[in-house]
Amino acid sequence: MTAPLRPGDPTIVKVDLGERAYDIVIGRGLLASLGTRARALKPGAKAAIVCDEAVMPLHLATAEAALKSAGLTSTAIIVGQGEGSKAFATLERVCEGLIAAKVERGDLVIALGGGVVGDLAGFAAAIVRRGLDYIQVPTTLLAQVDSSVGGKTAINSSLGKNLIGAFHQPILVLADTAILDTLPARQFRAGYAELVKHGLLGDAAFFSWLEANAKEVFAGTAAREHAIATSCRMKADIVARDEREAGDRALLNLGHTFGHALEAAAGFSDRLLHGEAIAIGITLAFAFSAKRGLLPQADAERVQRHLAAVGLPTHVSDIPGGPPGVDRLMELMAQDKKVRRGKLIFILAHGIGQAFVAPDVDPAEVRAFIAEKLAEL
Repeated sequence: MTAPLRPGDPTIVKVDLGERAYDIVIGRGLLASLGTRARALKPGAKAAIVCDEAVMPLHLATAEAALKSAGLTSTAIIVGQGEGSKAFATLERVCEGLIAAKVERGDLVIALGGGVVGDLAGFAAAIVRRGLDYIQVPTTLLAQVDSSVGGKTAINSSLGKNLIGAFHQPILVLADTAILDTLPARQFRAGYAELVKHGLLGDAAFFSWLEANAKEVFAGTAAREHAIATSCRMKADIVARDEREAGDRALLNLGHTFGHALEAAAGFSDRLLHGEAIAIGITLAFAFSAKRGLLPQADAERVQRHLAAVGLPTHVSDIPGGPPGVDRLMELMAQDKKVRRGKLIFILAHGIGQAFVAPDVDPAEVRAFIAEKLAEL
């Protein structure tokens, strides 16, 4: 782990993918540099900025001014807020908007928003004119440490999350941590779940650091930049080794098999945010690992205790309106992207920082575990 960054000192994490390599630039006040950075990568390009209704009044004018000051023209495409926008109808509107704006192959799409906007704009960039370059400007903690990095773009199906999409790498990720000051507390907590995930899957020292420094991360001190940079560096290394999730990259799905099923059952709504679903999913993954004798029960309890301490849900009973039944959860998990020839694949752990891919988990064992958890309500 690196030493914490000094306040105002940006850091650059490189995603090493050969000719498709790009930088993640992390620091406060970086949105104002969007124009100069975009011009350096795509001289003479025009830009289409995709953002949602919540981000628009907060950050769109700054982004447009930054582009204009660098001599780049831009147009804005506004979408609705929330997971409901990750749908065919919104994707069609974004694609038609890009075409109507006469965005050409040499131009740019800019995703200005959280994970929903990043996934949606990135997918549109992947398919319009058979591929446009795009820049990720993530405005949530979750997007800055996870969804903006690695080129996964997608919309949701009625049968599951992120089932329709493409791998399409950005040419730059600009993570302005000052933007997080405008983020609602619930959204910040949801993003924190992904920080914890990175420690749990492969860096026990980072998880211990988060236990000791969570208050500083939430307060917005230099600890926040350090946590984001550490997470991005870990994800960049994994993506560089396994861009299309044929091996190690699957580890980044720790907590997601359970979490995505819970999120889908909640209707991809504000009833259960993605990061909240992942917090419950991580807790379940560690509890399941402990039940299988893979790790000490104390490790599972330690994970649950830290997530709960920062205000994240950790039990299925924490879902507003109550959890779905075991049959519904099993049905949704069967649609998970990690399923191979009908066999469930989970990310489990031998301990904190020791996640591994567990292929061909017996569905009957999973069903019994879920039934046990639901019976605890």
